[in-house]
Amino acid sequence: MLLIGRLGSAAADAPATIVTERPAVTASSVVVPEGTLQSENGMLLTDSGGQYVLDLPESYLRYGLLERTELRLGLPDYYHHLPVGNATTSGFGDTYVGAKQQLGPLAGFDLSAIVYVTLPTGANQVSSHGYDPAVQLPWSHSLSASWTLAGQLAAYWPTQDGRHNHTNEATLLFDRQLSAPWDAYIEYAGDFPQRGGSSQLMDVGSAYKLSPHQQIDIHAAVGLTEAAPRWYIGVGYSFICLTR
Repeated sequence: MLLIGRLGSAAADAPATIVTERPAVTASSVVVPEGTLQSENGMLLTDSGGQYVLDLPESYLRYGLLERTELRLGLPDYYHHLPVGNATTSGFGDTYVGAKQQLGPLAGFDLSAIVYVTLPTGANQVSSHGYDPAVQLPWSHSLSASWTLAGQLAAYWPTQDGRHNHTNEATLLFDRQLSAPWDAYIEYAGDFPQRGGSSQLMDVGSAYKLSPHQQIDIHAAVGLTEAAPRWYIGVGYSFICLTR
């Protein structure tokens, strides 16, 4: 099933089949195959209280270093604020580097650990100006041939006003296999910072494999709390650049 290719057991898919982390908030619970270089890309339009932000290309690279270990590089996003005015600033965001270790399957659950740090490479008024670490623990469990349950526990330390704001995250996702290359999901995602209100949203999306090496996706979300965006909508294209 497609979600097992995206969120579940690596053994269920041939090594040449693309396994992406787009478009859900919940990351994949497996690594890319050893020797594979994969590029995941997209763009997102967000409404945050009447201020619209378009960011792209949402690009990051995943390289399978070992059978259960991958390296990760997140390229800077360009954030374009609409409408353009004196109170808004557009520019490139920060870069992140990290690694992912697959821990499962354990008792029918796939599980991985992702660690990364964001580097202050962005524009002056877009960058956090700090080194911001993060830890993610994505998991997944097949309920049937058509349904998969997945989720993620995470902790982030974004720099805000010159100091880290410890933020916990929890997600829960149900994925439905629609056909061999096509799946759809509904997801809850909540961020709970040490300072400030929680950002909670409901996200729906779908991914379609054009070929074993290519995938397109679309997703949209609505905010459930005042601190969350009102809504966002995004599209993406991912592909395998290199495989053994």
